[in-house]
Order: sequence, then structure tokens, then C-alpha cells
Amino acid sequence: MSRGHGHGHGHGHDVPTDRSGMRALWISLVVLGVTAVVQGAVVVMSGSVALLSDTLHNVADALTAVPVGIAFLLGRRPATSRFTYGYGRAEDLAGVVVVAVIAASAVFAVVESTRRLAAPGQVDHLLVVAAAAVVGAVGNEIAAQVRIRTGRRIGSAALVADGLHARTDAITSLAVLLSAGGAALGWRWADPVVGLAIAAAIAVVTWSAARQVLGRLMDAVDPDLVARARGVLANLPGVAAVDSVRLRWIGHTLRAEVDLAVPAELTLRQAHDVAHAAERLLRHDVPRLTAATVHTHPAGAH
Repeated sequence: MSRGHGHGHGHGHDVPTDRSGMRALWISLVVLGVTAVVQGAVVVMSGSVALLSDTLHNVADALTAVPVGIAFLLGRRPATSRFTYGYGRAEDLAGVVVVAVIAASAVFAVVESTRRLAAPGQVDHLLVVAAAAVVGAVGNEIAAQVRIRTGRRIGSAALVADGLHARTDAITSLAVLLSAGGAALGWRWADPVVGLAIAAAIAVVTWSAARQVLGRLMDAVDPDLVARARGVLANLPGVAAVDSVRLRWIGHTLRAEVDLAVPAELTLRQAHDVAHAAERLLRHDVPRLTAATVHTHPAGAH
């Protein structure tokens, strides 16, 4: 006769983690907001389309903090009879919004740069444009460091995508220096060409961020995490075989579903103890894993 046992355990939402994420968003939002204001004033003075592209991207980058912040707040809400896993997946939806905003800014940059390439204009106040480019690079790198480090620490794909977005902005801000240099040499086409190059760079980071965010929506996890979970369970006393391990992200925390074979002579109480030990071990050894459902069955049973 087959015998089965399931054991599940989970924690409430990780409030300190959410606070870290919100703090990272606020810091980067202020930094990028100041950067965009400074650059916007220089765009009005100079008429540089390359700097305009960079400024628009910085504005978009600052605004993407809004959906990610809303997702963090939603994630704190407890599970309900309708949303039985809670609201952590709001983070994945926020990641989709981030990717869409990045893509839209790239399209706008292409349109404006193409228009200026067809009818090149004069770029004035070149030293101020160069200084604004440096301000943009520094501001974006600060935002990128804050978002990426925090996102990786708390397991937030949306926050990491937002940080990668900011890092690309830092690089493209430096590209504006090239447009200023070209304009100084009398190359009126340099400014729109750099604008197009910035749009191409934005497209590259859009693809990278989209792969990560859409992967989360499809329940993709790092195979090394699965291998780590299997290794931990295989060495647990009382486990005859690890039949299956499934991991999925819910926001920035992991959940596990595990099927273990145990010796057929174990009592129900002993099988329960094995399941409980497995769940406790997983939460201790697998980063960001906060809940696990463990099923045990006699070895050889189908």
C-alpha cells in the first residue's frame, strides 16, 4: 500500500526586504530626477538632439520606479482566497512595464534623431552640453549601482532590469560627449548620429531586460538553484531518492515543491519528520527560498 505525506511551511512577506527595495527606488528616483532636470535645461539652451534622447531616457528611467514601487507595496498584502499565493507576481508585471517604457524611449529617440539627421540643426553651448553629459553619466551610474545591488540581494528581477536600464543610460550619456565634439568640429550630422547610437544601445538593454522579466513570467529559475536544492535533499538522512524539485519565483522570494522517496519501512511519523527536515533544510540552504511543500512516498511506489 502506498503511503504519502505532504509538508508545507512559509513565512509572511519579507518586510525588511521590501523596505530595502523601496529605499533603493527612492534614492535612484531622486538622483535621476535631478539629473533629468539639469539635462533638460541644457537641451533647451543647446538644441542637442543627442542630449534630448539621453534626457528623455533618464526621465523614463526615473518614472519606471513608480510601477516597481507599487508592486513592492502590493506584495506586502496577505494572500486571499482568490490570490492564494499573494500579490508577489505584481513585481513581474512591473518588470513588463519597465521594459515597455525602455522600448518606447528607444523608439522616440530614433524618430527624433532621424528627423534631425534629415535636417541637421545647430548645437550651441557645447561645453555646457559636455558637462550635462557627465552629470547624466554619474547620476545614472549611481542609480544603477543602487538598483542592481539591491535587486540582486533581494532577488527582484524588476529592480535589476531597472538598474541595467540606468547603467545603459550612463554609457549613452558619455556618448553625448561625442556629439559635442563632432559639433565643435563643424560636423552637424554628429549629433543625430550619436542620438541613433544611443537608441541602439537602449534597444540592446531592452532585449536583455525583456529576457529576464519574461523568463520570470514563465517561471524560469537558475538551474544552479535547482541543482543546489537537489544536492541538499539527496544528502538528507531518510531520503532514498529525490524524484522532483520545482522552484518558482513569487515576486522576489522563491517557493519549492518537492517529491521525495523514503524507505518503505518508515512510519507515517518518521516520514513526516523527513519532510519537515527537508523543508527546513531548503529554506536554510537555498537563497531567497521562503516556503516549501514537500511530499514523501515509499521508495518503489507509483
